[in-house]
Amino acid sequence: MTDRIYNVLFLCTGNSARSILAESILRKDGAGRFRAFSAGSQPKGAVNPLALKVLRSFDYPSEGFRSKNWEEFARPGAPVMDFVFTVCNSAAGEACPVWPGQPMTAHWGIEDPAAVEGTAIQKEAAFVAAFRSLKNRISVFTALPITSLDRMALGAELVQIGRLQGATEPRPSMA
Repeated sequence: MTDRIYNVLFLCTGNSARSILAESILRKDGAGRFRAFSAGSQPKGAVNPLALKVLRSFDYPSEGFRSKNWEEFARPGAPVMDFVFTVCNSAAGEACPVWPGQPMTAHWGIEDPAAVEGTAIQKEAAFVAAFRSLKNRISVFTALPITSLDRMALGAELVQIGRLQGATEPRPSMA
């Protein structure tokens, strides 16, 4: 068994909901094995309050999150990522920075809970659904025998995780 801690970056366009949920889930469920981060290509500048409310309701970390640009993680001195996952269709279709260390990447698209219109209960239900989909994917990810899989097999597993229930298809890249 290795003592290595893997760095994981979750990307979304606004870095205000899905990527924040994923960061919090992995922070708790992968503690000691994974270090979680999140960022966006066009950060909103604030974390969606419903994301924080849902995290608190499931007893997940909800403090210290901020909406930030993915360029923070492409700069010299930034943590080198082992894995980078897009969790929204827009970010999957954008030209990403070149990540130092050539991390494994996959698209784990989840419907945008912040885009749901309706009652407060309907909006919160969308965040709960996103939380559950992400938690399911992250549970499968953290159970992978990372050290015993070759890069190709691991890549195939990461793609399969992105196809679990609740998946959305990425938009074609504009690059």
